Amino acid sequence: MKKLFLVMAVAMLTASASAQRTTITGSKAQDNWYIGINAGAATPMNKFGDNGFFKGFAPKVGLRIGKNLTTVFGLALDADAYFEANEKSLMKQKTFIDALNVDIMGTFNLMNLFAGYQGQPRTFEIIGLVGGGISRSFGVKQTGINGKAAIDFALNLGSAKAVQLYLEPAAILGQPFPSYANPFRKLETANGKKYNGIFQLSLGLNYKFMNSNGTHNFKVEELRDQAEIDGLNAKINELRADNNAKDGKIAADAREIADLKAKLAACEARPVQTIVEEKKENILQPMVIFRQGKATIDAAQYASIEMVAKYMRNHKDAKVIVRGFASPEGKAELNQKLSEQRAAAVKNALIKRYKIAADRITTEGLGATDKISEENDFNRVAMFIDTTK
Repeated sequence: MKKLFLVMAVAMLTASASAQRTTITGSKAQDNWYIGINAGAATPMNKFGDNGFFKGFAPKVGLRIGKNLTTVFGLALDADAYFEANEKSLMKQKTFIDALNVDIMGTFNLMNLFAGYQGQPRTFEIIGLVGGGISRSFGVKQTGINGKAAIDFALNLGSAKAVQLYLEPAAILGQPFPSYANPFRKLETANGKKYNGIFQLSLGLNYKFMNSNGTHNFKVEELRDQAEIDGLNAKINELRADNNAKDGKIAADAREIADLKAKLAACEARPVQTIVEEKKENILQPMVIFRQGKATIDAAQYASIEMVAKYMRNHKDAKVIVRGFASPEGKAELNQKLSEQRAAAVKNALIKRYKIAADRITTEGLGATDKISEENDFNRVAMFIDTTK
C-alpha cells in the first residue's frame, strides 16, 4: 500500500511539473480575488436521533471570499448558515438558524494541476477544497472545531470567464460540538447516538474581479525563443552600424561646411576685384561663390542673392544681368557650359525663392576667367550687373 501511494505521489508531482511550464505574468496583491454566494441543503452523514442520511434535510446558504494565489492553488473563506426546516431539521434546534460554519479552505484546480494553464480558464473545471474552521450550534449554544472537504464541478461563463457557476458536494466532520473533540472521529452524543458530521450539496456563483493585467484571470506571458532574440539583437547591431556610418557622413559634411565658411569669411575680408571693361558698368557688390565643377548654390550663398532681391524689390524698375564665370581649370567647353549653368541657377533662385519677375533678369555665361581674383576659388562665381541706368 505504501508503494502504491508513493507511485501516485511521484506521478502527481511529475504531471504538475510538466503542466506548469507556462510562464504567468506578474500579479499584484489586489489581483485574482473573487466573491461568491451559494445555496443548497445538508443532511446528517449517519443516524442522529430521528434523523439519518437523506433524512432531516436543512436548507443552507453560504458566502465565499477567495483569492487564487497561482493557477493551481488558492485560499478561500467560507461561511455557511443552516436553517430550521421543520421538527426534523438537521440539528433539531428551535432557533431560526440551527448552526453556522466558518472555514478557511485551500483550493486546488485539478485541471490546471495536471493539464496546465492555457491562458484562460477552461469552460469546465474540477476544483478540490480542503480546510477547517469552527462550528457553532445556536440551539445548544456550543462551539466546536471542524474539518471540511469539498469538490467543485465548475463552469466558467462568458467570453471573459469572469463568472463561475459550480455544483459542490461537501463533507463537514466534527461539527458542531463538543469544543474539545477531535473533528475526524465519531462523537458520542448525550442520547448515546453517534454523530460525525454532515453532507451537503450546494449550487454557487462566483464573480472574479478585474485584475491589473486587464483580464479577470491569470494571463500567460508572451515569451520569445532564443533564436528570435538573437535575430533582434542582430538587427539592432545592423541599425547601430548604419547609424554610425551616417554619423561619420554628417561629421564629414560639417567639416566641409566649416571649410566653406572659412573661405567665405576670407573672401568677404578681401577687397572686391572687378573686371575692367571699356564700358563702365554698375556692378552690385555681392557675388555668389560656387564649388569647383558645381552649379548648385550652397546654403550660405543665398545671403548674397537675398541682398540683390531686396535691392530689386526696393527699386521696382531695376533690372540685372547675372553673369556666370568658371575658374581656368578644365576644358573651355566645359567651363563655358558651367558658367551658363551658374548664371541660370542664380536667376532661378531670384524668381522662385524671392519672387522677382523673370523679365527683369537676363543671364550671361562668360566661361573661364582669372581676372576676378588671384585665387581660383573666387573665380567660380556669379555676379550681378545693374542695367537700370
